[in-house]
This record gives sequence, C-alpha cells and structure tokens, in this order.
Amino acid sequence: MAEVARIDKWLWAARIYKTRSIAADACKNGRVTINNVNVKPSHTVKAGEVVSVKKPPITYSFKILKTIEQRVGAKLIPEVYENVTDAKQYELLEMSRISGFVDRARGTGRPTKKERRALDAFVDPAMFGFDEEDFEEEE
Repeated sequence: MAEVARIDKWLWAARIYKTRSIAADACKNGRVTINNVNVKPSHTVKAGEVVSVKKPPITYSFKILKTIEQRVGAKLIPEVYENVTDAKQYELLEMSRISGFVDRARGTGRPTKKERRALDAFVDPAMFGFDEEDFEEEE
C-alpha cells in the first residue's frame, strides 16, 4: 500500500465516483475540496485527511483511512474511508427528496397536468393555515 495516492484515483477506487474520468472532472470543476481548498485531479492525499465532495444538494465528507489507487470490493470500503458527513446534510437530502417536484431537473420539459396540480397544491396558501375567508375579512 502506498502512503499517498492521487485524489482522482482514490475517489474512483473508494467508489465515490463511478469512473475515474468523472472523479477528475469533479476535481476540475471545484466539487472536491481538502481543508476548504479546491484540488486538482493530480493532488496527492494521505491517510487522515478529510475530503469534501459536493454532490448537489449536499456535501459529503470522508476521512481517509487508507490510500488506495486500485478499486476494491464494496465490502472493503469501511477500511478505506470513514463517512464524517454532518447529519444536517442528510436532513437536507431528505427534504429535497420529499419536495422533489419543486426543483425540476434540467431537460424534463414542462410539468404534466398531474405535476402542475401537485405543484399548485403545494404552493396553495391553505397549506400554511390561511383560508381565503381570512383575507376577505382583513380588507
């Protein structure tokens, strides 16, 4: 086992990204940071460092336990890194899953009639404890 590894190879070998080229692109686009500093794909990492990976809508954080450059089986992943992601990030992920229809994915086109009704029901003021009668009384 080497004491250092390239960040793009480590991200791929640790199964954080599906391919090494996707991991390298993430580094180039500023989605991978170490100590709040963006890193290039050729940056070397050591055991004990904390890598932050932005995968919208949340930022995952991993503490490196072992530096590897060859992909390992999924059962061996707990030996490679420790997930130290903040619990608030997972709450944010769950909230985005619940309200998934609000933030539409690019390229999905216009909402269908059913999606439009669901959106209207979500934004409707009655959901926030207001009735139309309340507005009429104030005027």
